[in-house]
Amino acid sequence: MLNNFWYAVEFSQEIGAQPTLLRLFDRPIVLFRDSSGLLHALDNVCPHRGAALAQGKVEGDCLVCPYHGWQFDGDGTCVKIPANLPGASIPKRAIVQTYPIREKDGWVWLFFGDSARSETVAIPDVPLVGDETLRSIQGDFSWRVNYERAMDNGLDFAHAPFVHAGAFGNPDEPQVEALEITTDPWGAQATVMLKANSPKGIWKLLMRQKPEPVKTRTGFMLPNLTFLEVSLPFGRLVIWTAHVPIDATTTVSKWMNFRSFFTGAWADGDARKRTLKIFEQDRPIVEGQRPQALPQSYDQEIFVAADALQVKFREMRDRALGTDQ
Repeated sequence: MLNNFWYAVEFSQEIGAQPTLLRLFDRPIVLFRDSSGLLHALDNVCPHRGAALAQGKVEGDCLVCPYHGWQFDGDGTCVKIPANLPGASIPKRAIVQTYPIREKDGWVWLFFGDSARSETVAIPDVPLVGDETLRSIQGDFSWRVNYERAMDNGLDFAHAPFVHAGAFGNPDEPQVEALEITTDPWGAQATVMLKANSPKGIWKLLMRQKPEPVKTRTGFMLPNLTFLEVSLPFGRLVIWTAHVPIDATTTVSKWMNFRSFFTGAWADGDARKRTLKIFEQDRPIVEGQRPQALPQSYDQEIFVAADALQVKFREMRDRALGTDQ
């Protein structure tokens, strides 16, 4: 876990009137909205008898335990014990740990680390959300990988001709030009011209000439975001992905797909199918990597010029692990 960062963990629209269970770094957390719609995040364990709070319900501004009806407000404080007689006090230890939580750019964000730091640490921007010129869809993909492996895969230009041959990778043109990397405090990106195959399916309808090199930009933002932007001859395609670390070997990649072409709802099915196809092509390769998490030592891997963005990812991860931001 990288402490003192905001993690994108769920789509905002997925949190409704009932409690939602989230597992993050093998830690069960319950999310709920109060009567005003404000989000709260608490540990999923009731301090009374250890019941799962996510199995309870929301009443007004409180989360109600399913076992004995104890009610906890958004600050995690027990405010009612139904079994108590009038005038009985509530134990001071009847408190559930809470986590800073926000909504921004269509995602729910949780902060891990020193909660006092949450007010000064910025949440990454996903500027395309709300852009009415782009058609957007979203979805998720569950796989048995460590989230760092999933992120690393998303930054890898050189695997496309081999893993994604027939989709967009061109095995006859596997070379990757020298990467020019730009950085911000906790992220980096690179842009290259990739020689892709001719498009298939409905995308072929938009092609009027022989394929030319495609401008492709990819990058990451710590702790768990990657993005891919492809400037196609007929439009722009951008995919932002939050790689949610369920446990050491399980990740749910929650993706947002934005496109400037085929902007009608009729094309959403094809866009979803294409996005999931890429994940499925990556699945057997990434799930088979060992060790399952990225090695902590650089000596355990071999790097070449095409790996420059992954090297930058490791450098920033290591700096975050060793720095109290």
